Amino acid sequence: MLRTLLTLFLLSQAGLVSAQPFEQGRFAGDDGAVLSLRDRPAAENRMLTERLETLLPGLMDETGIDMWLVIAREYAEDPVYFSLVPQPTFAARRTTMLIFNRTGETVERLTVNRYPMGDPYESAWSGGNLDEQWQALGELIKEKNPGTIGINVSRHWPVADGLTHGLHERLVEVLPAGFEPRVKSAEELVVRWVETRSASEVAAYGHIVGLARQVIGEAFSSRVITPGVTTTDDVAWYIRQRFADLNLPAWFMPYVNLQRPGEECADETDFCGVGGLILPGDVLHTDVGICYLKLCTDTQEMGYVARLGEEGVPEGLKRALAVGNQWQDDLTGAFSAGKTGNDILAETHRRSEGRDVRSSTYTHPIGFYGHAPVPIRTNFFRCIHAISAQYCLARV
Repeated sequence: MLRTLLTLFLLSQAGLVSAQPFEQGRFAGDDGAVLSLRDRPAAENRMLTERLETLLPGLMDETGIDMWLVIAREYAEDPVYFSLVPQPTFAARRTTMLIFNRTGETVERLTVNRYPMGDPYESAWSGGNLDEQWQALGELIKEKNPGTIGINVSRHWPVADGLTHGLHERLVEVLPAGFEPRVKSAEELVVRWVETRSASEVAAYGHIVGLARQVIGEAFSSRVITPGVTTTDDVAWYIRQRFADLNLPAWFMPYVNLQRPGEECADETDFCGVGGLILPGDVLHTDVGICYLKLCTDTQEMGYVARLGEEGVPEGLKRALAVGNQWQDDLTGAFSAGKTGNDILAETHRRSEGRDVRSSTYTHPIGFYGHAPVPIRTNFFRCIHAISAQYCLARV
């Protein structure tokens, strides 16, 4: 259950006091909680190899792809490219060709590149010029003789539409005669690859979310906030700078706003909040997202700025938190394999209405991207991952 989705902090000039024990995850400092840039590739490449060995063969089989071509040019990389290549990789080297060829229960991982990529890929061709590279790809396709060839073109999914028009034209030129009908969109395979997490990724995700939540905890404290002096922008930029100091890329600018008695919550007001000077009695809200070890988070939390002499969170906010937690339980309690997202949404609404709670439910997947694709085979609108705090709010 996502009991910490709506975390209320009590802030005062004297320091941080919490109605419950401070549980913001591990300290995001210099104690090894965040790997150095040098140490990250080993962990990322272990997870990549695991994905290629344990996930890709089954996904290619289930989606009916015998050969998957991922072709990219330097600085115009396919959106899925960096999820497939070992680190450190900053760009495709000139034109980079990844070939995944299914042979029974395994998948050959090949490259046709001027510069060999190395593990976990085997070089099928290297050196030569660009024309020779394309010719080598055509010859490899003819040799492997796949029944279906998946390419990354898609009308609906940007992440599955990475093959540019120019590259597609070159591919058509070198296809063996009669192979054109074998080419199909790899849309479903790309979405399945992006949305599926390996065992190691699931194990690491809680720690990654904890890092994001720790920085929020720092930002929502008297270390950063002085009521009457600090603005919501000050807090947002503190979060941004703190992530930069930890070499944790933010995939969007951190967002901080405040809610204050007397402020109208109009439908067009995002999160019912406004920006400005933070004062005692304000309720703070933040929305942040980082990426670490190729995995992205999206976390929202709230805090309360104590008034002078106040020693506890107001009862009204405690009741709001209780209602929000119940709403969370209603949402996650509706999760069940085989249900569509619409089924889960409808059941959550029914439960909220039965409790006389006016709720607004919005979720999206995370993974290699902050806003990741959802499964397409069952029209399942992916609900919150069990270890991340996502866009799920309850108005009470």
